[in-house]
Amino acid sequence: MSLAPIVLFTYNRPDHTRKSLEALRNNHLSNRSVLYIFSDGYRGEADKGEVMKVRELIRAVEGFAEVHIEERAGNTGLSRNIIEGVTQIINEHGKVIVLEDDLITSPFFLPFMNEALERYQQEEKIAHVHGFCFPLQELPDAFLIKWTGSWGWGTWKRAWDLFNRDGEKLLSEIMRQKRNREFDFNGNYPFTRMLSRQVKKENDSWAIRWNASLFLNDRLSLNAGKSLVQNIGFDGSGRHSGRDEIYTTSLHREALSIELSEIREDQAARKAFEKYYGRTNSFQAKAMRRIKQILKG
Repeated sequence: MSLAPIVLFTYNRPDHTRKSLEALRNNHLSNRSVLYIFSDGYRGEADKGEVMKVRELIRAVEGFAEVHIEERAGNTGLSRNIIEGVTQIINEHGKVIVLEDDLITSPFFLPFMNEALERYQQEEKIAHVHGFCFPLQELPDAFLIKWTGSWGWGTWKRAWDLFNRDGEKLLSEIMRQKRNREFDFNGNYPFTRMLSRQVKKENDSWAIRWNASLFLNDRLSLNAGKSLVQNIGFDGSGRHSGRDEIYTTSLHREALSIELSEIREDQAARKAFEKYYGRTNSFQAKAMRRIKQILKG
């Protein structure tokens, strides 16, 4: 099996980066994998110290077949850093596994990702592989869904070539085709609004544009049915994430099968996502989480 290179994006969170690297190093296949680390530059003197701590940490990384580090001279921002970094590595290797510095992986994350990327490399309908899963019950080990998550994912050059950076064109096409409700999981999550906010420069999300690009091309994501990734970034430390416990998952510590019964969207999984989004994204649910956060201080 030809292993995909791993790309890790870091900024100014040394503790998160250390935990992420420790978990990744404990993955099966890590010692045979090539790791690329993109360290974004600091925005100002307030960030400089933490960025330099991250760089000191990543310069000492061991346990991989090779480690390549690119330290950005200036601050490119998360979105540009990821787009440029993924494009660079995928153009060199044809496929890639992508992580950010606040993601903890199961020891079986790399086997799942590499097996899926190898097995479905020529399956045009599948364009994305994702290792994170919401805390849902009774999902198969692997399923297909028209949705792309960004917490521990992988893809091929043939799919990344479909990525459209122009959010305005993506939004216009979704609205022209009157597919916004479908894009929003039957109205249960505001992905269209997220894309609209990106167009207005109210967020700088690469992920919503990647999601929309594959949605409009009717491509599918092969998703883990039990989470092989845990996001520890919802502790208020991240620039693009606040505090939220709804995405808390326990790591699955056994191998998952990548076998699929057919190459089409799993409608039961889609319904499960709709219900989850409806349950966690309602006004009442958001209000209760906000009250809990206030009480916790």
